[in-house]
Amino acid sequence: MKILLIDDEQHSREAMLWFLKHQNHEVTECANGAEALEKFSVDDYPMVLSDIQMPGLSGIELAKAIKKLPNSWQTDIVLFTGYADLNSAVTALRAGVYDYLTKPVNPEELASVIERVAEHQALLRENKNLTERFHDEVHAATEETRRELVQIKQIVAKSIIGSVGIFSESMQAIFHQAGQLHADRSIPVLIEGETGTGKEVISKLIHYGSSFDPLSTTPFVDINCAALAPTLFESEFFGYEAGSFTGSMAKGAKGKFDLAHNGTLLLDEIGEIPSDLQGKLLRVLQEKEFYRVGGLKKIKTNIRLICATNIPLEQSVEQGTFRKDLYFRLKVAHIVIPPLRKRKEEILPMATMFLQEFSRHKKKQFATIAPQTARILEEYNWPGNVRELRNIIEYATFAYNDKELKPKHILGLLQQKHEQTSSQPDRRNVLELPIPDQGYPLKKYTEDVIRKILEAHNNNQSATANFLGISRRALSYRLEEMRNKNEP
Repeated sequence: MKILLIDDEQHSREAMLWFLKHQNHEVTECANGAEALEKFSVDDYPMVLSDIQMPGLSGIELAKAIKKLPNSWQTDIVLFTGYADLNSAVTALRAGVYDYLTKPVNPEELASVIERVAEHQALLRENKNLTERFHDEVHAATEETRRELVQIKQIVAKSIIGSVGIFSESMQAIFHQAGQLHADRSIPVLIEGETGTGKEVISKLIHYGSSFDPLSTTPFVDINCAALAPTLFESEFFGYEAGSFTGSMAKGAKGKFDLAHNGTLLLDEIGEIPSDLQGKLLRVLQEKEFYRVGGLKKIKTNIRLICATNIPLEQSVEQGTFRKDLYFRLKVAHIVIPPLRKRKEEILPMATMFLQEFSRHKKKQFATIAPQTARILEEYNWPGNVRELRNIIEYATFAYNDKELKPKHILGLLQQKHEQTSSQPDRRNVLELPIPDQGYPLKKYTEDVIRKILEAHNNNQSATANFLGISRRALSYRLEEMRNKNEP
């Protein structure tokens, strides 16, 4: 082991030097502390063996100076003195020395100390190497995990949003607007468009951004207002405290505003919100805070609110079913997605994109669309918009396998759609109702209209709801109410 020996008494220093060399140690000797400190600063000494009482720099002062150096952990300091007392021993230990010996130094005691120092230094250096290797390996593993996480998030974001293509100027403008809104979470957004036009896709583009930010960890929470019973709206929106109502969870529950904190909340079919809750929603938007059902504590909220509807909300305002002040509060940013029939230039590029996507996933050969098929697709009215186009292409790739999408692959599907659309009855026939002599309450008249239209659509609730201009959930709720009323 390399040892730095310091002693101002020559005879004492030579005696220890002789002993240490006979023990096969590599020894550098110094006569004073200043010389030792200079040698220590340019070389590595696992052990420093020094006298305490020396002119100039004492052994304790030398120990303190060494401990201030960056690599002092690589050295154990052992001091010896001919004037041993308790105070000097305590001072030496406080200076960070490894051990303390008295003169004349006992050879066996010195050999034992050297052996302990060697073991201690071996452990320190091994631990240092392991720690450095561990940090390097952790850093490498962390970096690899981070890269994988970025890739996974990109894949997940794209899979959540789905295939997105910009094939018209109108959609390009909408995508650009979505990108601008992504950068400012404080602006409420109202998205209007027929069923199947892609309102949810635009909502997710606003949340994730057009570049699908892989480092984004903010939540995206959506709720279909048409799928909620009127009594559940408030608890679903704002949550509830324990014991708020019969059947509630023992610990209470968070609402969608809680879950979407610092992220995005999509209220789909916003027009279905009951009028009493519309006022509460307006207050939350203005004050940025709310109460849980049965709660006494105000809860701060920080969300990006996006509302979507397939019925023009202005029409609901005119009919008195939607608050005008809430409408204008939600309409800070307004996006209207045109139906597919008004952007026919998108039909073929979008159909090709879907065809290649599904062919790849289903391992089919489809690559192009035949000219005759292209004409059929362009001439069709697409009442179900992009969703209907996607569904037809997906089923065609499931049912057939060819290099080219031909008319026979889609005609049957389009014929079914055409028959369902053309089978809708004339409104004049649907509304022919007998007028009783004894009065006709408005509620009874409404129920009879619903029954007639449902019967004319062969009990197809989706077609009936679409004909009446309401959501399927709203129709189901009304039918359930009618059934309960007629039960004995």
